[in-house]
Amino acid sequence: MSLDTLVRDRAVPVVRPRAVLIILSAAAFMASLDLFIVNVALSDIGHDLGSGSLSDLSWVLNGYAIIYAALLVPAGRLADRFGRKSGFLLGLAVFVLASLGCALSGDLTVLVAFRLLQAAGAALLTPTSLGLLLAATPAEKRASAVRAWAASGSLAAALGPVVGGLLVEASWRWIFLVNLPFGIAALIAAFLLVPDSVHDRGLLLPDLLGGLILIISIGALATGLVKAPAWGWGSASTIGALLLSAVALVGFLLRSHRHPVPVVELGLLKHRSFAWSNATALLFSAAFAANLLSFVLWMEGVWHWSALRTGLGVAPGPLMVPVFAAIGHRLTSRFKVGQVTAAGSLLLGVGVVLVLTSIGPTPSYATDFLPGWLIGGIGVGLALPTILSSATAALAPHQASTGSAIVNMSRQIGAVLGISILVAVLAVGDPVNAFRHAWWVVVGLAVAGAVAAVRTTPAAR
Repeated sequence: MSLDTLVRDRAVPVVRPRAVLIILSAAAFMASLDLFIVNVALSDIGHDLGSGSLSDLSWVLNGYAIIYAALLVPAGRLADRFGRKSGFLLGLAVFVLASLGCALSGDLTVLVAFRLLQAAGAALLTPTSLGLLLAATPAEKRASAVRAWAASGSLAAALGPVVGGLLVEASWRWIFLVNLPFGIAALIAAFLLVPDSVHDRGLLLPDLLGGLILIISIGALATGLVKAPAWGWGSASTIGALLLSAVALVGFLLRSHRHPVPVVELGLLKHRSFAWSNATALLFSAAFAANLLSFVLWMEGVWHWSALRTGLGVAPGPLMVPVFAAIGHRLTSRFKVGQVTAAGSLLLGVGVVLVLTSIGPTPSYATDFLPGWLIGGIGVGLALPTILSSATAALAPHQASTGSAIVNMSRQIGAVLGISILVAVLAVGDPVNAFRHAWWVVVGLAVAGAVAAVRTTPAAR
């Protein structure tokens, strides 16, 4: 063997699929955790930063979701062109540094700004982590590796409220500081152990301007909804915000139709099951996000529970998700995908109805809240993973990655809409009745999601 061959062989890192899976799943877990961990900390953040307005505090959640949704597809395509490992390391570094900025923020505006930066990092590390995982995993083990990677999101949903509650007991700033040691460890491990994958420098640049127009459209819509109770639904400010959202959306669709590498490939929506999967993801995620935040706000604002007690009270519902995700996967071999998804969405609505018809200002957790909350958690477990796993079934293999990113984008847009609608409804009337009205809205969104879900079954499995 020649000296050149020895040097070349030593330069190629040994691929350890299990280590790669752990590292990349941990990073994806952190990005998902920040979608759930902040809910229980909102009241503490508002108290500490001198802002008790829910419409202002909602931007801590909505700002993250809007940027994450709009940048997810462009960030993944940039990484495909310039290198997935470099993109992953950059995204993780931005996420960690932005987390530090969030923790040190002394003003709500500064906190929201760092949340936007944090979301940009998450949008870059999420698709690159999946691309790197697929490249480093043997073909026969890829399906199980992807399931494990996706399960990190379900685990984040289950642990988020509890972890958030525990950390807020010390300070709300710890919900962001906790990202630092894990993020730095993941950075070092990924640099040393995760191999890069092949990328194509000949790819065209994605439509970044289209992504910005989408941010404007979603942001203007969210602003119009959350500020309408204060501005007035017929005020020039509210109408202007909603009109700007509509105009920007039209501009985004026109640009997506003409651009060679759009944020959303409109041609994919010609596949009936894919189009309906996106509609279902948007409606169901709106119901899910509004439902989760509403009960957190109820426990902390009406029952006057601490963040820790609230986190523990919310936890049983999300814990149902990974269990019934596995059951839902088995059910799809006997029933149509649309039927399983619709059943899950309806169960979420049934759970909310059970809670809203029995819950009152006096805490009665075990009888008035827990049964309906568990049923709702079962519904989420059946519906959400099924939506994500089946959405791209009708697409060609080379379209699956982009299609998956678009469905995740629809999820985040749905979360923004759900939270914005919740904030608008809670601003009207006395608190108890306002919550009941909000929960009926959640039921309506869940039922609409079930109706849309029926059409998601692909023509060919």
